[in-house]
Formats: sequence, structure tokens, C-alpha cells
Amino acid sequence: MTIEVVALFAILFALLACGVWIGLTLALTATLLLAMFRSIPLDKLLPQYAWNILTTQELLALPLFILMGELLFRTRLSRSLFQGLAPWAGLLPGRLLHVNVIGCTIFAAISGSSAATTQVIGRMSLNELTRRGYSRDIAIGSLAGAGTLGFLIPPSNIMIIYGVLGDVSILKLFTAGVLPGFLLAATFMAWVMLHTTLNRSLVPETEAKLSQVPWGERFAALKDLAPALFLIACVLGSMYGGLATPSEAAAVGVLGAALVAWVQGSMSQQVIRDVLIGSVVTCSMIALIVLGASILGNAAAFLGIPQAVAAFVKGLGLSPFLLIVVLVIFYLVLGCFLDGFSMIVMTLPIVLPIVKGAGFDDVWFGVFLVLAVEMAQITPPVGFNLFVIQGLTDDGLGYIARVTMPYLMIMIGFVLLLTLWPGIVTILPRVLYG
Repeated sequence: MTIEVVALFAILFALLACGVWIGLTLALTATLLLAMFRSIPLDKLLPQYAWNILTTQELLALPLFILMGELLFRTRLSRSLFQGLAPWAGLLPGRLLHVNVIGCTIFAAISGSSAATTQVIGRMSLNELTRRGYSRDIAIGSLAGAGTLGFLIPPSNIMIIYGVLGDVSILKLFTAGVLPGFLLAATFMAWVMLHTTLNRSLVPETEAKLSQVPWGERFAALKDLAPALFLIACVLGSMYGGLATPSEAAAVGVLGAALVAWVQGSMSQQVIRDVLIGSVVTCSMIALIVLGASILGNAAAFLGIPQAVAAFVKGLGLSPFLLIVVLVIFYLVLGCFLDGFSMIVMTLPIVLPIVKGAGFDDVWFGVFLVLAVEMAQITPPVGFNLFVIQGLTDDGLGYIARVTMPYLMIMIGFVLLLTLWPGIVTILPRVLYG
């Protein structure tokens, strides 16, 4: 079986080195492997694979969440979030820096996208924090770190991809991401408070007055959070209330986002055109990647590659905890060269059987994989969140990666914590769904 494994990686990396699109690379790799090692009618088999994956009902939620994200990206939601959160964030050490973390947490609960979360919150918060005199290092670092929450807190585009490819309940995955998502956000906030307490120069002294804002103003500011809370109720409320499936909740979210955009006066003809074009481009890209991954996964299973790799790893005698440590290092290295979607679709057919064989729950591994993708979002040279922030600030990629490093370390520690106490991930799905 060694020759098939060697051929898989040789063809895969050769095509990637030639600059072939990742979706086409995956499909071509699978086709060449089947042609080389099996005598089967590929002209009939490949169309069947394509039909099976692209007509999967659970995948319907993905384009709808993408459409909702495109709509929200063009609303004034970031401004209203900042205005609603600022009076309350002023009570904490670190003051308005917490708007980055809390704002990203709220927006993550309605967008499903890490890049969109970083972009929307960053457009408003970075300029405002810089204008007020906050340290640029911690303002950018906290935004980059908290922006990754867009993939962990449901709804999550990455979780939908994993659920479809790994045959795991998307609703269970969404539920499993809630507690770790809010705990990770709280950890980011704790670091901001600790860092700014130890180094008081990071926050201007003039911002101390924010702690004396009258309580009446704080409660009055809550009205600015109404659009975001309305959308959270539409999406998560409909799902967890048993009123809608994830796909139906996505449709409700699109309707709610369109209503918010219309009320805020953002629904011009040009905006509608940009939303539709942006959604089609993103959906087409992801559909090609998912299709290629499905074909490669089926081909690898047909050739027995996952079983061969799993047997090799089992022969190493790694403990379950050490296996996760190795996977964390593996995904950190992979994240330096590939985006999150590509990481999942390329590795899932081989890695999932290994971790299930080691006794890990597939829902738990879904959250682990999402965290691995989040880390890839902020690891240079291809960390997508780093590029988003570079577009907002024109700062160098190396500088942005350096100030984000504490948040990457927090995420690595958080993954190891979830490995030691997996119940943090599995308790909510187990209580709600058995």
C-alpha cells in the first residue's frame, strides 16, 4: 500500500507547486490515482461522485450563510456594535479594546465567516482605537485573534464543510462550538485585561473616564445592539428552538440580514449587485473545493489509503494526547502554506479515521479541526486574517503576525485544554441530543 500513499502526496504537491487551483488539484489527483491503480470506468464514476456531493441537502446552508455574510458586510452593523458596546467595555481593564473581542464574538454568531468578522469589526474599531490613542500593537493583535471566532461560534461555514465531508450532524457541531467559542473569547478578554494591567501605557489615561459613564447612558446604548441581537435570534433562535434546520435557519438569516440592511438604508441597487456577485464567486470557489475533496476522499477510501496511514500511525504507539500534539504541529505547519478550507478537505479523508481509531469523538474532532483552521488564519505567510488586516491598515505582514502571536499561543493552549477535558466540547450536544 506504500506506493499508493507515495503517489498520492507526490501528485498532490506537484500539482500545487504548478499553481493549479486547489479544487482541480484534488479532483485531478483522485482521477490519476484511480487510473494508475484501478481499472474502473472513470467516465461513469466521477460524475456520480459529483452528483452525490453537490446535491447533499446539508450543503444548502453554506451558500445561504455566505449570502447573509455578504449582506451584513455592506451594512452599518459595525458602527452600531461599537456604539452599543463602548459604554460597557469602559468598565473593564483595557477599556475599548474589548470591543474588538466582544464585537467579533457577536458578529461571529451571525456571519459564519472569520474573514468577514475581522473585516466588519476592524473597519470601525481600528480607526477609532488609534484615534483615541490606544496601542496599535494590541488593537491589531486583539482584532486578528478575536476575528478567528467567526469559524468557531455557530453558524460556521467550516463546520458545514466538515459535517458534509465527515458525515457528522451539523446541528451537533454548531451546538458543540458554542461553549468553546465563548470560553476562547473570555480567554482573549482575560489576556487583554492582564496585558493592559501590567503595561498601563497600552491604554491612554484619558480613557479612565469611560468607567464613570452614567448607567442610564449604558442602558440607552443597548438599542444599538438591537440589529445584531435580532439576527442572532433569527439564526440561532430558530435552530435551537426546534423551529428550523440549519438550512432553514440560514434562509431566515438571509431574510433578517436583508431587513436590517433595508432599515439602515444600505440596500441600493449597486449593493444588491455586489452582494450577488460576491456570493456567486465565493460559493463557486467553495463548491469546486468541496467537489474535489469528495472525489479525492472516495478515491483514497477505494484504494485503502486512510487505513494504511492509520495502521502506520497506530504502529508508532502514540498516546491519544501525543497524537493531538502531533496534529497541532502538523496543522500549524500546513497553515503556513494553505488556507483553512484547503487544509480540511485535503487532510480529512486520512486524518478522521486515525483520530476516530484513537477513541476521539467525531464531533469533538470537528471543533478541534475548526480551531486548527483558526490558527491557520493568523499564521504567516498565507494567514487570511493577516491579509484582511493588512488591507485595513497597510502595515507589514510580519508586524501584524508578531503582534498576533500571543493570541496564537492562547489558541494552542486552548486546544490542549480541550484534549485534556473533551467534555467542554461534548457536554452541550450530549445534554441536548443524547
